Amino acid sequence: MDAYGHINNVQVVRLLEEARIHAFGPPGGTGAFGQEPPVPLFSSVATGVQALVVEHRIRYTATLDYRNLPLNVEVWITDLKAASLDVAYRIHDPVDARVCVKAQTTLAFVNGEGGALLRITPEQKRQLAPYVGPALFR
Repeated sequence: MDAYGHINNVQVVRLLEEARIHAFGPPGGTGAFGQEPPVPLFSSVATGVQALVVEHRIRYTATLDYRNLPLNVEVWITDLKAASLDVAYRIHDPVDARVCVKAQTTLAFVNGEGGALLRITPEQKRQLAPYVGPALFR
């Protein structure tokens, strides 16, 4: 938390990562067995493939006070391109449900050995299709 009792902006980026992993699984070959994500996008990539953050965009719409309560984070896909995807988030205050943070992360898959950009496969597009929704930022 920061000096004002709000969740620090660096921690907000960490919360986005946690929400993304909860929704789409941990990166392949990392971590230990846990709860199966709704869409095992990241945990089902081929060995050596990495899902890397290209960009974060965060808009703070209200203070997010530090509380000893779990947050409600909505997660969905806003754009599915040939070689990248955009994940959108809304973080809600756990007491009054107001939206405190709107954010978007652009991710790309790369070959871990050579760093070559990889196209999103038809299977990945099929997995994600039910989770594509409206854009947050225009």
